[in-house]
Amino acid sequence: MPAFTLYGARGSTNTDRVRLTLAEGGFTDYELVLLNLQKGEQKSEENVKRHPWGKIPAVTFPDGFSLYESRAICNYLAKRYSFPLLPSDSDIEAVALFDQAQSAEMLYFAEPAGKIAFERFAKKFMGLPADETVVSNALRSVEMFFDVAERLLQDGDYMAGKNFTLADIYYIPLIQRLFACGYGDIILGRKAVTAWWDRCINRPAIQKMLAADAEAGAAARK
Repeated sequence: MPAFTLYGARGSTNTDRVRLTLAEGGFTDYELVLLNLQKGEQKSEENVKRHPWGKIPAVTFPDGFSLYESRAICNYLAKRYSFPLLPSDSDIEAVALFDQAQSAEMLYFAEPAGKIAFERFAKKFMGLPADETVVSNALRSVEMFFDVAERLLQDGDYMAGKNFTLADIYYIPLIQRLFACGYGDIILGRKAVTAWWDRCINRPAIQKMLAADAEAGAAARK
């Protein structure tokens, strides 16, 4: 029996946030159950028991414990299985910097980047036109965010300081989506941000997972 079950969806940035955490932790003893979002399986009675808002991801354990929301899941798994992706509790300054970086990602980056991903990526598969006003406003916010990040990354290799943490993993899926939507220059046009992105995306565990996903995607399109 696997240690737990992860319920998610193919192409879901929130699911990939958890999968990247597991990849970095070298943890494979889990079952991945993919829900079909187009069929509305995330809104099923069974999934609403796991996630009250009818979304993904969620994890369930054999002892009955369950958890939803990707960042909460990542943090819990890192602590439960001792992944080296969190600062030591004894270093209260490092913990504070991690909390700060985590808040900045969620409040100032993920919200506008998520809007771009939905308008430019998700709506394409739904056969709906993008709302250009929403895209324009969100792009402006993301540009402003990375202007600040460019300055901050002059003084540290990663978002929470000198070490790679969950705070960096959280960015990866949505930045990949920005590249897929044609907005890679937001990253590549900033020297310190580009260097940070290269350090993150070229980590062996992350490269291995992304390569496997690309291979699976190519096979599915045949």
